[in-house]
Amino acid sequence: MSQRSRVIDLYKRLQYLGREYPGGAEKFRRKCHDAFLRNSNEQQPEKVEKMIGLGEYIIKELEALYSLRKYRAMKKRYYDDK
Repeated sequence: MSQRSRVIDLYKRLQYLGREYPGGAEKFRRKCHDAFLRNSNEQQPEKVEKMIGLGEYIIKELEALYSLRKYRAMKKRYYDDK
């Protein structure tokens, strides 16, 4: 898979995961778009790979954030905090 297609796939996955972002989906979408636009002229493969790695890390962090939020909602639903 080429770097270009990997970057496009990363962008799409981030946009999808940003729908439920606690700070607001539009704010996340705008920040993500600005970050990709800011780095769109990068040509060095090593730097692009590093940025892709950072994007993958952000995806994992978002997934962890959403899992934690679901866990907290379930805990609140079934257990009293008295």
